[in-house]
Amino acid sequence: MEFIPVTHSVPHAYALAFHTPQGVVLHSGDFKLDLEPVDGRRTDLARMGALAEDPGIRLLLSDSTNAEEPGFTPSESTVGETLRQLFSARAGHRVIVACFASHIHRVQQIADAAAANGRQVAFLGRSMLNNVELSRSLGLLTIADDVVVDVDDIAKLPGGRVCVISTGSQGEPMSALSLMAVGENRRVQIEPDDVVMISAHPIPGNEWSVGRVIDQLHRRGAEVIHSGKAPVHVSGHARQGELRTLLAVTRPDAFVPVHGEYRHMVHHAQLAVSMGVPANQVVLCEDGDVVKLDHNGLARDGNVPAGYLYVDGTVGDVGHGVLRDRRILADEGVVMVVANVDLHSAQVVGTPQVITRGWVHAPEAEDLLEESVTVVTEALAKALADGARDAEVLGRAVRRSLGALVSERTRRRPMIIPVVMAV
Repeated sequence: MEFIPVTHSVPHAYALAFHTPQGVVLHSGDFKLDLEPVDGRRTDLARMGALAEDPGIRLLLSDSTNAEEPGFTPSESTVGETLRQLFSARAGHRVIVACFASHIHRVQQIADAAAANGRQVAFLGRSMLNNVELSRSLGLLTIADDVVVDVDDIAKLPGGRVCVISTGSQGEPMSALSLMAVGENRRVQIEPDDVVMISAHPIPGNEWSVGRVIDQLHRRGAEVIHSGKAPVHVSGHARQGELRTLLAVTRPDAFVPVHGEYRHMVHHAQLAVSMGVPANQVVLCEDGDVVKLDHNGLARDGNVPAGYLYVDGTVGDVGHGVLRDRRILADEGVVMVVANVDLHSAQVVGTPQVITRGWVHAPEAEDLLEESVTVVTEALAKALADGARDAEVLGRAVRRSLGALVSERTRRRPMIIPVVMAV
């Protein structure tokens, strides 16, 4: 296996070349073709081209994230210039910038723009602090010690001399930015003159969460700058122009698009065919699909179990029954009935108690709950009169009668838990 440098939004990203008896299998990893990367580390197309020349590349698996986007992804260095202009135009205002904690190149550019405008830099969020500390120790992040300040000390500085670099660009519920947006961050409180920059695109599925955070920041009087208002973010993934370039350099015999939504991989597969890869050697796969590369070429070869595995605490995998019960509890609620019976006299002792959560709100449904108690009492009395003496049998009678009432009155099917105790 051979590691080939590529440019991405994390430092030291690599493509992987697997040297196999069937030839070279090249996996691009996440990549882009950036001619002016922040760290000067470009995608090594020369080595990929050398492999294509000798011994040749049998199979290419390539990043499909931006396969729908025409042209070329802008250089990461363009963001730095935008940030410097935004910092300069907002002198006197405290600036808070949210980005991925793993995007060390972006953190570097934010810190450089802040320092160029006479600001101190503070870091907020556990992952941000950990990544910054590690990156500085490895020499991947260069920030002068006199520029960095503890986030607890920023209150001592004028707002125009402060830049906070924070986690939470995806609207994660407990992230630093989300807590700031609702006024629950212990370290930083949003003030009306603050400027908040979100230096990231929402990952598909996170749009609503990011929009909610932006709304809450506006409610607190902050100015919010995001990629829809200014070019404060560029992707770390190749667009169509770069994907075509990689296909032209590698000239693979076969192709499998990877890393993207299904629609992205469909477009990438079409792109590969347009670049000369035989259509019968372009295989569109999903997680779990198996493909076989042999002397006949590339072909499907069944599938293996794949997908999400639900892990519940330290228990491990959870059975379908548990998940079904949890779904019922979430959708319909639960009704618990506690009743005492005297098995010797075959009578119900006292009044059964009906406890509900998520079905009806007790103070607003007293008549329904009273009717439930009556139905349960009658069902138990009938079951006892018919000779039932087992708690399980009595419980089934309670569940059956109360279930019919609940369905008739509310058209819902909550989980009914009978607790029948012999006294």
